[in-house]
Amino acid sequence: MTGSILQHTASTTLRIPVRGPFDLDKSIRFLTDFPPACRTDAAAEPGALRLAFPAEAGWEHVGAAVRQRSPGSIEVEVFAGEGLAVEVGAQVRRILSADVDGVGFTKIGTADPVVRRLQQALPGLRPVLFHSPYEAACWAILSHRTRMSQAATVKRRLAEEFGRPVDVGGKILMSFPAPDVLAGPDARRGLPEVKAERLRAVANAAKDGLLDAAYLRAMPVPDALSWLQRLPGIGPFSAQLILIRGAGHPDVFPADEPRVQEAMRVAYDLPEAPLEELEELSTVWRPFRSWVAFALRNDPSFARAGMEVR
Repeated sequence: MTGSILQHTASTTLRIPVRGPFDLDKSIRFLTDFPPACRTDAAAEPGALRLAFPAEAGWEHVGAAVRQRSPGSIEVEVFAGEGLAVEVGAQVRRILSADVDGVGFTKIGTADPVVRRLQQALPGLRPVLFHSPYEAACWAILSHRTRMSQAATVKRRLAEEFGRPVDVGGKILMSFPAPDVLAGPDARRGLPEVKAERLRAVANAAKDGLLDAAYLRAMPVPDALSWLQRLPGIGPFSAQLILIRGAGHPDVFPADEPRVQEAMRVAYDLPEAPLEELEELSTVWRPFRSWVAFALRNDPSFARAGMEVR
């Protein structure tokens, strides 16, 4: 464990508006069952989600407690150093996809019966992201050719040994290692040499600002994906993961996720549809293709068929 428990002397509470359907409890339940998050405790406190992570604005370890007091807003209590509250609030907002105006997402359901069914089955669920593109890229490296449960165990160990415990309003949570720590030699001990070197490259890229979420989302999608694939070990699938679930881009068709495409074939009853037909079909989802793909991954009927794809 790196350092003693980080206790920020004061907290700042922000009230953040959310446009369109949003249900914090759905986000909490998702995190509880999502192995890469390593947060089986996420639902321990009813109505509240506590987070600890390295803030992209300088990589200081921070905490946040999120509550939803009314349908149109969230309350974020930030535990961070002086002057960081607004930046941390914005990062939390992105983590929960509350930074995207979701009013238009509702309208897609009127044009597509599959989307309408998903919205009815999962009301208020939005994509829940990794804390940052940096952490998403680390997950992509750790999970490559490895069972998700094994990768989650390694990720948890890295946080426990090289992250920082943060007091988030009376609850101690482990924050993932900051890039400067992960780039050092100690954090990479016990990892396969190839993965260790790739993690170092990811950490250095984050330190240099090359994995900034706003920067990635501002680029045209093909350019952002190409940019990410310059990182060692990041192929097309991982690049999409980082852009969609790290940076939070709401409108990317998952062309390199075969299991999501299979979910589409099941949902639309198109068992033989090629990728090109599925991509054309997804144009009606714009500008929320990432959101619909996320809903398909978590479609209860798809899960009941034994084909869950998170």
